[in-house]
Amino acid sequence: MSRALKCLLVMSVLLCGAAPGRAAEDRALERGAAVIDPAILRELDHGRFNLGRMLAPKRSADTPLSSRDLFGLAAMVPVREALDREFDRYVAKHKASLPNESIGIGDGFAFQLFDRALLESSDVRFVLSGIVNRMDRAYVAPKDCGEIRLIYRLTRTDVSPIGEKAVSQRLPMTLNLVLKAKGDGNDASLGCREIARRWLATGSAPPAMEKLLGKDGPLDLIDARNIDRIETNLQIAHAPKSAVRDFRTDYLLKVFDYDGVAKRFAEAPLENQIDRDRILADGALRRDFKAWLLDPKHLAELDRGTLLIPDRFLATVAVAPTPTGFDVSELEPEFGMVQGEGTAGNAVFSDGDVVGALQKAAADGTKLQNIQSLAGFERRLNDVTCAGCHQTRGIGGFHFPGVDWMAAKPSNSTVVPASPHFFGDQPRRRDILASFRDGKAPDFSRGFSNRPQQRGSAELAGTEYSDGWGAHCYLPGARPAETDRSFRGWTCADGLACQVAGKASRIGMCFVKGR
Repeated sequence: MSRALKCLLVMSVLLCGAAPGRAAEDRALERGAAVIDPAILRELDHGRFNLGRMLAPKRSADTPLSSRDLFGLAAMVPVREALDREFDRYVAKHKASLPNESIGIGDGFAFQLFDRALLESSDVRFVLSGIVNRMDRAYVAPKDCGEIRLIYRLTRTDVSPIGEKAVSQRLPMTLNLVLKAKGDGNDASLGCREIARRWLATGSAPPAMEKLLGKDGPLDLIDARNIDRIETNLQIAHAPKSAVRDFRTDYLLKVFDYDGVAKRFAEAPLENQIDRDRILADGALRRDFKAWLLDPKHLAELDRGTLLIPDRFLATVAVAPTPTGFDVSELEPEFGMVQGEGTAGNAVFSDGDVVGALQKAAADGTKLQNIQSLAGFERRLNDVTCAGCHQTRGIGGFHFPGVDWMAAKPSNSTVVPASPHFFGDQPRRRDILASFRDGKAPDFSRGFSNRPQQRGSAELAGTEYSDGWGAHCYLPGARPAETDRSFRGWTCADGLACQVAGKASRIGMCFVKGR
């Protein structure tokens, strides 16, 4: 890895993943917008929300599908075939670019691969680890009222966790079954307002099971007819720290749309995952992308976080390396798109292009909330991509690993269900749900992935999500002209100081003064 976080920052990210558990538990930030209680998830997984029952509803819910049986389903065969192709490409690319660093399964290799044999095992299955309301994404498909996501974690089932020191049998892969909040099987009179009301009515976490599954509950609206797509995220390889490199982990991201007629999943472009290499290599595509993105309407959508980039500019796969650090580097999806980021004259955007577009937006009366500078444009273009978002304050490459309810004692394994990114965004998501419920027009805008919006500042006060310990912060320059307007609001709470680790960045984390 060319630029990695120093040890202090690596530890702070890990600790940032630990502290939210307590804050979220006290304040129930996810209330009405997610189901993260392990006891409830266990019961749901043993019923009709078992992955096998969702994908093959005519089967008995009493016998969960192993990964071997799951990928043997006709609907899932294309998913497995696509994952195999991506593994082969990844290994071939590694051997071509890093011929002196071995790659394979096991500790004896410099890069240690995910064992694909696990996907053929009868002793491994995907376990329900969380349910998340994403009606804040209703701008993508308004008629569907946004999304509900069932998140499953690959887990061994052949070893029973016994004793005080039992370790988790979870494996580094998640499968996200994305559902339409309003499915094809729902009553035609059912609207976004009623769906949002049901979610918010579940109250504080954990909600009672009858509030979730009852006739007036939000989960009563969900079945196999709601399925829209599958998203997969797996740790394809990791490299322990060595004499030649810092610790590095690569995550493979894929999306598969569901064809309800053929009843099969098929590879699809990743939302907003710009195909950087293909765009940079094609002059006509570069010109088209620049003209499209700098159009005032699309620039405003980029600023608000509601941009939907056309498929012709997108990739069908992404590999997200972590950690990336705070400096601009080739590990980030956007790197090279703006002049001066290591490109040799084929960048898409020049400084003048971006500055001119910002000036035109201001002259036209377009108020931008986040992008106030060239650096703000670069960071925003990076964090709207799938890989760029996954590189932001995740827990080992995941934003929602979920609590491991299969462990003998969850306190001895993963007790933090989600990342600071997830918890910090909950007030915004719940605000959108409340707007739907009250018949108001929702504000779908969001801030940078690194910082929650100010609309949730009161609820997040005293936590690390907004401006507390471990929050991302910005260190202004000595003179006003050196302060970037896009990030000047990224401050630390009283008693904390912003510590910057990057060589070229002013972005760091909030720590107790003197530490």
